[in-house]
Amino acid sequence: MGNRSHRNAGHMGMNALRKRGDAHASELLIQSQHEVKTIHSVVTMDCCDLLAKLPDKSVQLIVCDPPYNIQLAHWDIHADYLAWATRWLREAERVLSDTGNIVLFGGLQYQAEAGSGDLLSLISDMRKNSAMRLVNLIIWNYPNGMSAHRFFANRHEEIAWFGKTKKYYFDLDAVREPYDEVTKALYMKDKRLRPESVEKGRNPTNVWRMSRLNGNAKQRVGHPTQKPREVIQRIVRGLSYPGSVVVDFFAGSGITTRVAIEEGRHSIACDVDPIMKEYLSKQIELMQNSSELFDGNNNYELLDELSEVHPIFGNQIQPPAILGTIDGESDSSIEPIDVAA
Repeated sequence: MGNRSHRNAGHMGMNALRKRGDAHASELLIQSQHEVKTIHSVVTMDCCDLLAKLPDKSVQLIVCDPPYNIQLAHWDIHADYLAWATRWLREAERVLSDTGNIVLFGGLQYQAEAGSGDLLSLISDMRKNSAMRLVNLIIWNYPNGMSAHRFFANRHEEIAWFGKTKKYYFDLDAVREPYDEVTKALYMKDKRLRPESVEKGRNPTNVWRMSRLNGNAKQRVGHPTQKPREVIQRIVRGLSYPGSVVVDFFAGSGITTRVAIEEGRHSIACDVDPIMKEYLSKQIELMQNSSELFDGNNNYELLDELSEVHPIFGNQIQPPAILGTIDGESDSSIEPIDVAA
């Protein structure tokens, strides 16, 4: 493990540059990457067939929202579901870079009589058969949902984040939440806390309070289990970097591709259902009508195939050593956690 005092000294040095209005080399790299055209392949095929085409260690982030907690004709028994999931989990591990991450959506509402898979099944497989490490079990807490009379109404979904190695990439600064002025002033008086950390905002923790999409939400494109843009945005910002490759092989609503375009990442979207491309077209329309995009949002190209022009088959951009990137170890700094937030 690196010398923590050296690491913290580097952090303080970068903050000094910021205060003077100067940019660190790694920040200039990120700025320049936002100006580079991003490539996005959108294909209709089986996830395992797609993964077989990808080079080893070529992907920074996989966003994975597989079918779960449902009975489907594709799998006669639970063992068949697990065998299928094991195939793409092993392939996903192969294609991830050493700094790579995979995020798995899925509920823990296992129904024994249904014989269907859920996140418990996937985590169990990873524990038994993978060298990847469980970094966080994220609780997505949403205020809106169905009512219930025979059990406590469900208001959360679990998201499992695995890192390929201890060198997994995480940019905390990209996902911090600002303090309100009263809280900020209070923390600034606390001598145990670094002022620069307080200025940057709070760690959002592994409990994310974000609403689900209502049936009449403007973000809706027609997919029944569409995830909110804000959830995918936090994942892409924190677990990948500009110019890296993001893959979603259960692309569904197309939201991952949209966020990848907005955040300056290359992407590959795959789904067995061709209607995914219609959903993505609606996402692109929503994106183009949005006022929240970065300046270079039109600097991208959509491909209907996975061709050799995609950056995944070329030289990979290495992750920048930016503030907030942790190599799997704590930097030992003290930061406030706003438990009331």
